[in-house]
Amino acid sequence: MSEIIDRRPNGRRKSAVNQQRFIKRYRAQVREAVGRAIASRRIDEVDRDASISIPARDLQEPTFSHGRGGRRVGVLPGNKEFVTGDEIMRPPSGGGRGSGSQASNEGEGEDEFRFRLSREEFLELFFSDMELPDLVKTQLASISAQKSVRAGWSSDGTPSNLSIVRTMRESIARRIALAAPYRRRLREVDAEIAALKAEGGHPFRMLELLAERDVLKSRIARQPFIEELDLRYNNRVLRPRPIAQAVMFCIMDVSGSMDENRKDLAKRFFILLHLFLTRHYEHIEIVFIRHHTSAKVVGEEEFFQSQESGGTIVSSALELAVEEMKERFPTDQWNIYVAQASDGDNWDSDSPRCKDLLLGELLPRVQYFSYIEIEAEQPQSLWLHYEEARASNPKLALGRIRNRTDIYPVLRELFAKKQTAATK
Repeated sequence: MSEIIDRRPNGRRKSAVNQQRFIKRYRAQVREAVGRAIASRRIDEVDRDASISIPARDLQEPTFSHGRGGRRVGVLPGNKEFVTGDEIMRPPSGGGRGSGSQASNEGEGEDEFRFRLSREEFLELFFSDMELPDLVKTQLASISAQKSVRAGWSSDGTPSNLSIVRTMRESIARRIALAAPYRRRLREVDAEIAALKAEGGHPFRMLELLAERDVLKSRIARQPFIEELDLRYNNRVLRPRPIAQAVMFCIMDVSGSMDENRKDLAKRFFILLHLFLTRHYEHIEIVFIRHHTSAKVVGEEEFFQSQESGGTIVSSALELAVEEMKERFPTDQWNIYVAQASDGDNWDSDSPRCKDLLLGELLPRVQYFSYIEIEAEQPQSLWLHYEEARASNPKLALGRIRNRTDIYPVLRELFAKKQTAATK
């Protein structure tokens, strides 16, 4: 009895190809479902795999069929209610397949289509079409970029790298060197032949010298024009070169006005931003700054878990960011990005100071500055001053998050890929 073992990587009754085709076909619906899944998760579950549901009505497609046209006459056996010419009424709502607004004990329906996405598929859909704006170089921090430079010649290589001039020089030098003894002896033979002709005697010696001269000329002529050892190829080596690098400053307000719900929204935004950066860019520096009345650079764990609170002076965080940029991240070597999240409730006299820092110190140094205002009913003082600054500088982008469902759209809007002229 034969036994069949299924060794396909997709497993039994699974098809990764069909699932990818389905995701591509209904990308908009799947992406909307992914956004809903993110909004309903706990912070520690943001990057896990997910079971996604799509309403069945979104999967329906229009179909064309050829019906029988004109007037038709049908015979319904056992009919006691209708006669010729009567119109058959529609069934009452709630009947049939159970799709009406009233309850029914007949028929069956389909509410939604559910399938599961792996972690990689989930994150790929979540962060698709996103990038760091205006990134000068594709290589990022800690990547040892290499530059190809000339490094003399080598005896091995591809025909396209053959150095003709150098090869000819090697060929001429070889022929001169190998033929030198024969040429020297040839000069001696010619001199002796000339002396014998002047004396008019020694015919046998003359014949020997003439034969030797022919042999010497033949040996000189037999030297190959080019041999394999003459070939020289342009040699190139890779040398390290300085490259542009990228750093993201994550600035979060943890003052007293940022209650637990606002902090949760801010943390969710920065967690998704962190996942986006670490997934799309293998090496990138991330600087975490927390602030209330004072600011400090913290580690990733403290940034997301610390319970510290206090008053609000936003300029302290901006000043610290400028100090870090001057000390650690020169603008001629780094692509600098900033993402700031706050509820916008700032010390009244400090908001103009923030605007001055933004225009005078930060925006001239950064590639892109994004400010996210958290759960504010009306634009706060910080938002109003930032909006004035945005009017004169396109590097500044603003977004507002009122609840969890706003996080995903705002993140995608702030870091959406720019369309090139060819795709527009």
